[in-house]
Amino acid sequence: MSFRDEEAVGRDLQKPFLHTGSWYKMGSRTSSTMGSSAQVMRDGAVSVLFCVLVAALGPIQFGFTCGYSSPTQEAIIKDLKLSLSEFSVFGSLSNVGAMVGAIASGQIAEYIGRKGSLMIAAIPNIIGWLAISFAKVPVYIAEIAPQNMRGSLGSVNQLSVTIGIMLAYLLGLFVNWRVLAILGILPCTVLIPGLFFIPESPRWLAKMGMTDEFETSLQVLRGFDTDISLEVQEIKRSVASSGKRVTIRFADLKRKRYWFPLTGDAGRSLGKRE
Repeated sequence: MSFRDEEAVGRDLQKPFLHTGSWYKMGSRTSSTMGSSAQVMRDGAVSVLFCVLVAALGPIQFGFTCGYSSPTQEAIIKDLKLSLSEFSVFGSLSNVGAMVGAIASGQIAEYIGRKGSLMIAAIPNIIGWLAISFAKVPVYIAEIAPQNMRGSLGSVNQLSVTIGIMLAYLLGLFVNWRVLAILGILPCTVLIPGLFFIPESPRWLAKMGMTDEFETSLQVLRGFDTDISLEVQEIKRSVASSGKRVTIRFADLKRKRYWFPLTGDAGRSLGKRE
């Protein structure tokens, strides 16, 4: 798909991405505004970095929530008259939220997309102040990143978590626990509207059979003047090969071909042969 023709660019910019909202919906704007917006997105590297920075707000929120209880322990126990055991329960809620989010995020991301799963993770963090896991952030980053930037951008997730923990400790030195809690929801408050300004993962769109949306998303990420034909074919081959993989369920572990290699009998039999 080519976006070099300005009229073609205009038509595609007005087409919203499915399941994501439309940050390119500009039918009511002038052609000059459309042209200037298209010019801004011509640099694929800038586009990818912007998407990564928006997605990184989730892990920052997660890290902030995990680190929140440490600098606020003494003040919360004093103000709310909690025992140490009661405060320990409060401090452990972040791990409960992370566990729930990690279990559910995989299936959610497959059904509603990577961005949709980030939205569902962000809302409880604002409303309930639980550290719901943003488990699909590294997946989203890996799927939008160019091959030569995938390794460096993949480290952003863990770096963002540590930045969030550092911010909780640092700000906790200067503000009370109530103000710190309000500051802690800011990353997700920015993340939610930010999700409407970044495209869905091209690989997920390809997996869902949304060919037009897949190519449009990839073209936006790589720049309008970039030839994406080779990467399109590579993603299609990757999606096709992954679709052929056999899914193993827990019930299948009862079959000898699966449980035998997991037992010590297999290791011992190999040792006897040697």
